[in-house]
Amino acid sequence: MKIALIGYGKMGHEIEKIALERGHEVVCTIDMNEEEKFTSPEFKSAEVAIEFTSPKSALHNYRQAFATGVPVVSGTTGWLEQLDEIKDACDNQGKTFFYASNFSLGVYIFFALNNYLAKIMNQFPGYDVRMEETHHIHKLDAPSGTAITLAESILEKIDRKGKWALNRSDSPDELQIKAFREGEVPGIHSIIYESEADTIRITHDAKNRKGLALGAVLAAEFTKGKKGLLSMKDMLGIL
Repeated sequence: MKIALIGYGKMGHEIEKIALERGHEVVCTIDMNEEEKFTSPEFKSAEVAIEFTSPKSALHNYRQAFATGVPVVSGTTGWLEQLDEIKDACDNQGKTFFYASNFSLGVYIFFALNNYLAKIMNQFPGYDVRMEETHHIHKLDAPSGTAITLAESILEKIDRKGKWALNRSDSPDELQIKAFREGEVPGIHSIIYESEADTIRITHDAKNRKGLALGAVLAAEFTKGKKGLLSMKDMLGIL
C-alpha cells in the first residue's frame, strides 16, 4: 500500500518504520512549511495519508488531503469542536476519515475495561472516581484526547457524575482529571475509585510510541478502499 505521512516528527518516523516493516511504501512525507507537497504527484498517488500534527494545523491538513481525494487516518487531538465539518465531508462528499484519540491496541482494551468497571461502580456510590494522565512536555493539549474519551465513557455510565473538570473539582458531580506534563513520557492514564475503606486503580502505561505507530498503520490498512467516518471501534469491535 502507498502511504503518505502528514507530520514527520518522532511519531511520523516511528510510523514510517512500522509501515516499511509491514511491506508498505511511504510515497510522501509532509512536515511544517512543506505545504506545496499536498499537490505533488507523490502525495496524490497515496492510497491513505496518516496524519499526526497539531490541533492548530489538523483541520487544514484534512481539507488539503480531501481536496486531492486521499483518505486520512488521524491521531491528532484537540480539534474535535470542528468534527462536524469532517462528518459532513464523509457523509455528503464521499470522503474517508479514520480518527482515534489513541491508536494503541492496549489502550482500546483499557477502554473496554474502563467501560465495564464504570458500569459496576455506578451501583456503589460510596466510591468517588477521578482520573490522572501524564504525557511528555511537548504535548500541546490537556487533558489528552485519550483522557477525554475515558472520561466521557465514565460520565455515560456513572449517574453521580455530570461533567469532567481539568485539575480541580468544585462540585461532587464533577469528574476530576489531573494532567501532568513531564519529560518524554509517552502516556500514562489512570482511573481511580476511592472509598473510605479502599482504593481501586486501573492504569495503562505506554512504554514507547511503537504501539501507537503500529495501530496507526493497522488503521491505514483497514481504511484502504472504505468510505465514511471510521474509528477503532469499527476496526476492533471490542467496545
